[in-house]
Amino acid sequence: MLEKNPKQRHEKLSETLWAYRTSKREATGMTPYALTYGHDAILPMEIAVQSLRIAHQHNLVGENYSQAMLLELEGLDASRVDTLNKLLAGKQAVLRAYNKRVKNKSFEEGEIVWKAVLPLGTHVAGYGKWSPTWEGLFIINQILGMGAYRLQDRDGEIHAAPINGKWLKKFYPTMWDSQAVQTDPGIEKGQH
Repeated sequence: MLEKNPKQRHEKLSETLWAYRTSKREATGMTPYALTYGHDAILPMEIAVQSLRIAHQHNLVGENYSQAMLLELEGLDASRVDTLNKLLAGKQAVLRAYNKRVKNKSFEEGEIVWKAVLPLGTHVAGYGKWSPTWEGLFIINQILGMGAYRLQDRDGEIHAAPINGKWLKKFYPTMWDSQAVQTDPGIEKGQH
């Protein structure tokens, strides 16, 4: 409809907003209209068909109709609180699902780490797809907070730029690496 003549978008905006406001949201289980006014909107089709709700409202007179509207408004706060609780429960479920996949990394000063080859996907000439993805070894020189660290080379040179901890990986020495660590004076200086 709008694809043929997009300049008429403003003419369809009110209908689009009405459809949005009167349709239930999965997260809340209610329509935005009901959260605002305490009851669902009366659709034009309900008037034409004479739905049960419309028939019931026609039987109410003056004071009874006012009482019915006030009762709906009294229950509105409870339904808003229920809706808020549903939204919070949904957000907690998303948070739990996300946190299952997140691995918390923290390092101590003096720890030996690998650093990701940045930018990611960089290839060393001659190695192609077999290029290493980690380089190092580096020593954590300073913890800057918020997951940032300052690294030091094995030669003792401190890097000026800090690095995010997500680009670091703890070094676990093998039998051969542990012998190299014991004989490498640069690493010994960083550990003390």
